[in-house]
Amino acid sequence: MEDIISLMEYHQEKESIPGLKIGFCGLGCAKNQVDSEVMLGKLKAAGFEIGAKPEDSDVIVVNTCGFIEEAKEESIDTILEMARHKETGRCRRLVVAGCLSQRNRTELLKSIPEIDACLGIDEMDRIVDACAGTFKPSSQSPLPPSRVDPPFQARARTTPRHFAYLKVADGCDHLCSFCVIPKIRGQYRSRPVNEIVEEAERLIDDGAVELNLVAQDLGPYGNDIGIENGLPVLLRSLTKLDGLRWLRLLYVYPEGLSYELLSLISNESKILPYLDIPLQHASSRVLKSMGRPGSGKTALKKIAKLRKSIPGLAIRTSMIVGFPTESQNDFDELVQFVSAAQFDHLGVFTYSHEEGSIAFKDLKDRWPAEVKADRRDRIMRLQHDISLNKHEEMIGSRRKCLVEGIHPESELLLSGRLPTQAPESDGMVIINEGTARPGDIVTVEITEAHPYDLVGKIIDAG
Repeated sequence: MEDIISLMEYHQEKESIPGLKIGFCGLGCAKNQVDSEVMLGKLKAAGFEIGAKPEDSDVIVVNTCGFIEEAKEESIDTILEMARHKETGRCRRLVVAGCLSQRNRTELLKSIPEIDACLGIDEMDRIVDACAGTFKPSSQSPLPPSRVDPPFQARARTTPRHFAYLKVADGCDHLCSFCVIPKIRGQYRSRPVNEIVEEAERLIDDGAVELNLVAQDLGPYGNDIGIENGLPVLLRSLTKLDGLRWLRLLYVYPEGLSYELLSLISNESKILPYLDIPLQHASSRVLKSMGRPGSGKTALKKIAKLRKSIPGLAIRTSMIVGFPTESQNDFDELVQFVSAAQFDHLGVFTYSHEEGSIAFKDLKDRWPAEVKADRRDRIMRLQHDISLNKHEEMIGSRRKCLVEGIHPESELLLSGRLPTQAPESDGMVIINEGTARPGDIVTVEITEAHPYDLVGKIIDAG
């Protein structure tokens, strides 16, 4: 899980506005972060002051995540922590929004009486009314969302100015047996190309040189609104924008990797050689019970084709261990697959038995938590060695690097990211020689390798 969004720097660099002070906690993935920024923009435009500390806030908003047990627990813990400020601080209202509010509104209001309002996915445009106390939604859990609200123009950025997330669609039509996201966020809904391009222009005008496209799955973009080859169409429009240097695709399922898309990534310099492809497993038997297509063999062929089509491609994926139908042999097959695939970045989830999912209804949660954790740790130890070997091969090479700013652990160092490193998930380049500003794209020489991070020096600041 990602950390709670910190608004300290954001608050310090903005002029205070008279009115109620809002404390804001955003949890979850990049898509949730975009939702948080949209709500913050609405609140700021309405005259609310964005506070840096919840204990000094009149109203506290928690934008929740709720798609697996770990995320739900983190969200509930945060809500309870914020609720205490009603007794110990100046908080007068507590507003809960996002996925957990959409999924478990009735239970939240019943079990945490300090909550004054819960906003579902389709109701987050009412955040100003909820904070002002003029809107109190029904206590019944809302229906799945049916639209994608256009982002508020004054979106309050919580990322550094030089990069931003750009949500191009919401919802999901996949029928993965382990997942409840379609029930939480509804069917797949694409935003119009012109609307996305307009928001991209605003983000670039606000200083973004890197845009990271997010959706539950980018591959089907445009299908629901009648755009053939929708993702390539959108990408061509975005690459024409002046000031945009890097364009990254996050979350493309294997089915969406068309020849036209791969050709465009390979030939368009602004589109980074990076793909996040959720594969989930390698055993065809487990994948079938997950409601996912393919097998480890077909995935290896796809990976080889991708790497041949796109020079220097970095592939990130995610796996689920401890699924109810996963035997020891299935897990061993997954280990062999990860070893053969040599992913650049890998995340591993332990299976979460989610009420409302197909697997919850049809299968028993077979494996104890310690078995799931052991399997996760074994995969991650393997990936540790793979990543270190890949990084050691980079020593002495020269690569483009987007400078993030001062390293969080030392003012004597800078940090940056290669095109093959997505923000907030894939590690960084620790820069120990040279000077640059946040948002500069420089050339670094890699001098040292670690499993997660690289070390380098700036050799060309242009």
